[in-house]
Amino acid sequence: MILVVSHDEDHTRAVTGRLKAAGREVVRLDLADFPAHGGISLEYTATGEPVHTVRTPTDHVRLDQCRAAWWRRVRPFTLARELSTPRDQSFATSETGQAVHGLFHALPCAWVNPPTKDWAAHHKPYQWAVARRTGLTLPRTLVTNEPERARGFIRESGVGRTVFKAFMASADAWRETRLVRTEDLAALESVRYAPVIFQEYVPGVDLRVTVVGDRVFTTEIDASRTSYPADMRMVIHEAHVRPVTLPSPVTGQLLRFMRALGLVYGAVDLRRRPDGEYVFLEVNPAGQWLFAEERTGLPITAEVAALLARLDGQGSASDPGVRAAGGGKS
Repeated sequence: MILVVSHDEDHTRAVTGRLKAAGREVVRLDLADFPAHGGISLEYTATGEPVHTVRTPTDHVRLDQCRAAWWRRVRPFTLARELSTPRDQSFATSETGQAVHGLFHALPCAWVNPPTKDWAAHHKPYQWAVARRTGLTLPRTLVTNEPERARGFIRESGVGRTVFKAFMASADAWRETRLVRTEDLAALESVRYAPVIFQEYVPGVDLRVTVVGDRVFTTEIDASRTSYPADMRMVIHEAHVRPVTLPSPVTGQLLRFMRALGLVYGAVDLRRRPDGEYVFLEVNPAGQWLFAEERTGLPITAEVAALLARLDGQGSASDPGVRAAGGGKS
């Protein structure tokens, strides 16, 4: 059995559709169903194996035979409406988390990605520290909520040669990467409300590197001649997109980086300078790939499905994150 912990979105549908078509048993859980619209029962006796059962609005399954699990873009719990006070809501959320996440840790399966590793790797300062240790090149960066520190960084890097961006870009709080302009300097006092990422602007060509186990799929996205070269996400329809192959040393660095984070899957963003140097920007442990696959033909969806199918056949391991990273190299 393959467990998919995600909501009903296009990447999830693409992979689960392939798995079901291949005859694999797939169970999808959306954490937003719990506890208001779903049930969980974990039974333990003096003898015999534990019985782990979950109920969703559309299914009722035992997870005891789960051998592979995919953790992707989980949503927060949904509470019953009658829980109206912050105290009650906090208690219900905490208790649900203890039960649900305890269940996930107890399952004898390999994860893509292990939830705790996925959670940690979403934090960019941690990514940058690991990237430096594994030999990747980073742009000069400052994270601060102190306006004077921000002003000093911009003076050194230069207006028009410094970008600022948010840590997370969610659908309901979208923030694109922006170049600092002269008119932005007057608003720097607002930095005190929350830390902001400032980086030197790296000219060049973007590379979206999708890592699935030991397979590496690289998409070159040249947004340098588009209307918004600071953030290729804004102009993907204008950019020149093609599949490319990374130099072997860079591929090796990225695979070591992923192993150090404990990630099996990740979407890495690099920028290649005009002089050929590769600069690491970030990794998204649940990054999108369909936009790259549709424009290049790279078989990323098939590889994600194949990895989960292989893990389903192999069963559990003492170090699921490491074992799940195995597979054929590109």
